[in-house]
Amino acid sequence: MLIPRTFVVAALGWVGGAEAHGLTADDRAALHFGWSFDPWVVGLLVLSAALYVVGYVRLRARSRQARTVRAVHCTAFALGWFALVAALDSPLDTLAAALFSAHMLQHEALMLIAAPLLVIGRPLSVWMWALPVSLRVGVGCAVRSRWIRAPWRTITTPLAAWLLHAAALWGWHAPVFFEAALARPGIHTLQHASFLVSALLFWWTVFGNTQRSERSAHAMLSLFTTMVHTGALGALLTLSPGLWYPSYIESTSALGFDPLQDQQLGGLVMWVPGGLAYLIGGLAVAARWLVKRLPSPMRARAAQDG
Repeated sequence: MLIPRTFVVAALGWVGGAEAHGLTADDRAALHFGWSFDPWVVGLLVLSAALYVVGYVRLRARSRQARTVRAVHCTAFALGWFALVAALDSPLDTLAAALFSAHMLQHEALMLIAAPLLVIGRPLSVWMWALPVSLRVGVGCAVRSRWIRAPWRTITTPLAAWLLHAAALWGWHAPVFFEAALARPGIHTLQHASFLVSALLFWWTVFGNTQRSERSAHAMLSLFTTMVHTGALGALLTLSPGLWYPSYIESTSALGFDPLQDQQLGGLVMWVPGGLAYLIGGLAVAARWLVKRLPSPMRARAAQDG
């Protein structure tokens, strides 16, 4: 059985919103934007990277087969890891407290850059090899139990993952919930966690399980429909004549920007670059499908080439 390779990765985003994105009085006075080194975020990021390096080295020493594939996975994980760092610890995180457009860019980095790259990186299978043998066996037995296997199969069906991701996107952008996340650190943490977890599940249905032939059709449909509904949400934000999130008025004005224009820019971030990310994903799925249609010798040669 394929184990849930992305659930552990989701913990990296759970603490990403440890501070709510409403400015305090001191923040408004200083308006200084730098790196935010939350101990929990930094600790989880460092731990995840260390485990991956140990597991990767052990796997590479164990067998020379599929080294190219493992190298691709390692590169994807590294890029996804750096995307998490950029979203959760870089000045983008502190700037998101003052600008809605920066906040939207942060969310897009989590959902459209970090999440798909982490899924491609297959971190859990590599982390397993960093564990002691006894613990590795115990974890393997646990994830194969029906208590984990049945829920995992349910939430990773294309329809369930699509619905969860769409609900997270539309629900959290409702003004009442978005404003609550800006005001309360706990709710803001939940917002970031639900964005990342639902994105990991969504991209798992696209790139995670490639053994079933019908996955490509499901993946293309999921990507196209998600591109449509996220584009619609971005268009609503961009073309709206009024402000959706009044909490940003003071901080945006303090930086010399028009709050409505900042909202429009945030909508464009979701509408245009977001749509491009789903288009790139669709092209990757199409390329995967075409490679599978090649004769076996040509398929093997394509795999060796990269």
